[in-house]
Amino acid sequence: MSIITVTLNPAIDQTIQLEQLQVGEVHRAQSVHYTAGGKGIMVASCLADWFEEPIVVTGLLGDENIGIFEAMFEYKGMDDQFIRVPGLNRTNIKIVDHDCTTDINLPGIAASESALTEMMGAVAQDYEVAILSGSIPPLCQGTIYAEILEALAPHDTKVIVDASGAALKAALAAPVKPYCVKPNFVELSEYAGRTLTTEKDVIAEAKKLLASGIRLVVISMGSDGALFIDDTGVIKATLIAPKVMTTVGAGDAMVAGIASAMREYASLERIARLATAFAVSKLGSIGPNLPEHEVVEAFAVQVTIQTLEVSS
Repeated sequence: MSIITVTLNPAIDQTIQLEQLQVGEVHRAQSVHYTAGGKGIMVASCLADWFEEPIVVTGLLGDENIGIFEAMFEYKGMDDQFIRVPGLNRTNIKIVDHDCTTDINLPGIAASESALTEMMGAVAQDYEVAILSGSIPPLCQGTIYAEILEALAPHDTKVIVDASGAALKAALAAPVKPYCVKPNFVELSEYAGRTLTTEKDVIAEAKKLLASGIRLVVISMGSDGALFIDDTGVIKATLIAPKVMTTVGAGDAMVAGIASAMREYASLERIARLATAFAVSKLGSIGPNLPEHEVVEAFAVQVTIQTLEVSS
């Protein structure tokens, strides 16, 4: 088995396009799209477009509005190992206008101890890469990602964590460290307990994570690109997207790019190029999809790479 993604708090993403959002006004939508979401599912969807092999997906999935998820899993050839639980999966509302995207994320279904135990059995297998992404549902301990890290340790799985708040803090404080973490600069500031205002501040905080045993730190910075930091140095990668339909899922696509490059045992520069290309490719469409390999690789060539530091 190769790659598994874990989504504890899946969602149906409702993306509404407007000319311009004005608070307190009545709007007529230009379009509405519904897609299966939740960060791990978004990551897996991009990976399924990139690899011919099935991507394993697991987590907790409400059984009352499950059709949109099962349709995606079947269409993309994913190995569905989600644990079904009673209830409705949440809907996340994404309002997109020509200025920005406004997110309204609703609470998820509650997690039971028995469902989490069953899910842990699906996760604790011989995977090359595991991706733990997104928020924690109600009644689920913030230590759940740390527990998954411990369960995967005997299998030498390279784990990527893309989380925030208590879940990220617990994962970073765990005895077993993730291989890679990908906070954005706001999430890293929250973790650090101080506002990181400069690249120098961000790099310094990332190096503390490397010193703790994490092998790769990626900090996404929106239109300012991303920083990629490991024991070989620090790289800043940027690429202007030729078309932006929505920014929803761009960070998840970047995580998929990181995982794909890790499967190649790639250099830091290759990781930066492919992860950035995945994110820019995703910006051009609504929904968690990638274009053809040739398009993504063309973007990877175009990525601007700045080597900020080289470790001796």
